[in-house]
Amino acid sequence: MIKNFLEQLRIQRWDDHRYYHHSRINQSLHFVSAISFMVAYVMMWFDPLMSALIGWLVSMTSRQAGHFFFEPKGYDHVNQATHEHKEEIKVGYNLQRKVVLMSIWAAAPVVLYLQPSFFGLLKPWVSAMDFARETARLWLVIGIGGLLFRTVHLFFIRDVETGIVWMTKIITDPFNDFMLYHKAPLALLRGELIDPGLHLVEEHGLELEEQHA
Repeated sequence: MIKNFLEQLRIQRWDDHRYYHHSRINQSLHFVSAISFMVAYVMMWFDPLMSALIGWLVSMTSRQAGHFFFEPKGYDHVNQATHEHKEEIKVGYNLQRKVVLMSIWAAAPVVLYLQPSFFGLLKPWVSAMDFARETARLWLVIGIGGLLFRTVHLFFIRDVETGIVWMTKIITDPFNDFMLYHKAPLALLRGELIDPGLHLVEEHGLELEEQHA
């Protein structure tokens, strides 16, 4: 069981890398995101609300900016797949789902500003510092809620193992991304806009097909 779990985790990580991380700019932003997420993980033990602010304002914005603005969305010749096909088979949050999630994130402080008690759920804020901390509280709930929602959703549309594997992948992504993309900023400075190493995807893909044949 453990062996199969680790294999599924490896496959999900590999699919995420080969389908959605061609751009060196995207990879570099993921490296920044990974570092800030690790800082946020440490801060979670001391100040969860500050952790939420770091996670959303730095980690998530840099991470998603890479996907939305810099990752190629045309035909993927390396993987022989259209962008639409990749979005359809995406296990976690594809771009459409990310738009919904990021919209909820952006709307939360606006609603809080208009409704200081957030419809009676929070203590009304009276100062800028109160507003920042209550916003962080909402963002912490949104982050955890988004993770749990998609995990449980996968239980029904896929299976329990896929959901647990995906949740594990998301939680450990900062550490994996740090190892994968720590050289991306230097490559970007050399003028590489697209990862030339992704030509190895075809060979790796063939190996996966043979293993699952």
